[in-house]
Amino acid sequence: MASMVNTVSASFSYNPSLLKNHQSSKIASIKVGRARDFSVRAEAINPQIRKEEAKVVDSVEVTELSKPLTAYCRCWRSGTFPLCDGSHVKYNKETGDNVGPLLLKKQK
Repeated sequence: MASMVNTVSASFSYNPSLLKNHQSSKIASIKVGRARDFSVRAEAINPQIRKEEAKVVDSVEVTELSKPLTAYCRCWRSGTFPLCDGSHVKYNKETGDNVGPLLLKKQK
């Protein structure tokens, strides 16, 4: 018996002018298909983990890496995703969050 999978095209847009009444959250509009619009509010990524720290950064040592240090994005805003480009700094200031990158370090 053949299985059927439905795929839906989707587009994502971000409108900073919608933030006037929502200082601590992001509002985004997602258009799915032809006529369905959804609004999504993105709150802090890290609502409770180690909130006493200014920025949560974790490091993992790996034996086989081509570079001595590689930073991976955990805020989902990097222009070079999945690699970190520092976008979390602006995001953290706007939302009060403290998310930082995951650092993979080459084990010596």
